[in-house]
Amino acid sequence: MKVLVTGVNGFIGRNLKLYLSERKEIVVIPFTRDDDFAELPSLIHDVDFIFHLAGVNRPEDPIEFIMGNVDFTQALCDAIARSGRVIPLIYASSTQATQDNSYGISKRAAEDLLLDLQSANGNPVYVFRLPNVFGKWCRPNYNSVVATFCHSIANDLPMQINDPTVVLTLVYVDDVVNRLIQLMDGADSTPDAAGFEIVGPQYTITVGQLAQHLQAFKDSRATLLTERVGVGLERALYSTYVSYLSTNLFAYSVPRHSDARGTFVEMLKTPDCGQFSYFTAHPGVTRGGHYHHTKTEKFLIIKGKALFKFRNMNTQEAFELVICDEDASIVETIPGWTHDITNIGGDEMLVMLWANEIFDHAYPDTYACPL
Repeated sequence: MKVLVTGVNGFIGRNLKLYLSERKEIVVIPFTRDDDFAELPSLIHDVDFIFHLAGVNRPEDPIEFIMGNVDFTQALCDAIARSGRVIPLIYASSTQATQDNSYGISKRAAEDLLLDLQSANGNPVYVFRLPNVFGKWCRPNYNSVVATFCHSIANDLPMQINDPTVVLTLVYVDDVVNRLIQLMDGADSTPDAAGFEIVGPQYTITVGQLAQHLQAFKDSRATLLTERVGVGLERALYSTYVSYLSTNLFAYSVPRHSDARGTFVEMLKTPDCGQFSYFTAHPGVTRGGHYHHTKTEKFLIIKGKALFKFRNMNTQEAFELVICDEDASIVETIPGWTHDITNIGGDEMLVMLWANEIFDHAYPDTYACPL
């Protein structure tokens, strides 16, 4: 399957190209702003699908809106019509197409040209009026406040917010690309009442809230307290933020505490799902010797061999368990049982630890009771 992508070097184009490259049955025919309109007829001769992502949105001269958005779309439509082929086409328009500014007028004119082509020739045309699209590889200080804020915060650059109460409507580039590919693969069209394609989920957030979220991502390296970045807008924003880190920021240090027993390092803390850390223990060293009323922990032996001891603080029932790294077993501490862990191997022991709550020095829920 041959797919023509105009604007392939743009923000959405680069993301789409990467996704399409993962499909071995697809050949991408690129078209960039350095290519000539006159090449379109030969390129279209045997393509099976067209993603029309090319466009101009921040030109030095407003006349470029017409050249880049209208004239190029007209040349594309003419080439398709002359080919005599019914080639499906997706067009990335903008919500600005409803506005009477130079950019909006040019995008609306391009839409009309494509819809006229559909009426005259029967080419399926899918028009997306996209809101603010954000994600990796979007150009900062251009037309995306998310990209600009991510770049500024990640690199300690000054940031200007004129009105923090302005509400943004955002859509994540991966969601856009996935929907474009679904239509290419034959998914049903789901237009809105005006006939334009819908991509979701769409998120709303104020400019001030956006800046706060991104700053929290940066601060998490110092506090170790991660935001809830597993789903929805937070997931997409976090992925976008870290994509703007320079290579010298790919790694960062966390506090390391050492004593005669070994080392202890906290890695990550969460608002409501505890924290992760690891520790080492020299041969013969015992750690722990305490109990909790409510706190629970999970231990995973990464390297070495451990003896776990438990004693019920109520019944005095005792229990022992030997675990080594080859077992790949989790040992969980139980509230009301005092416990410790001893390195019974010949080398340093390495243990991963998860606790279901962040350690609070004021209320540690940790009471010394050696076994």
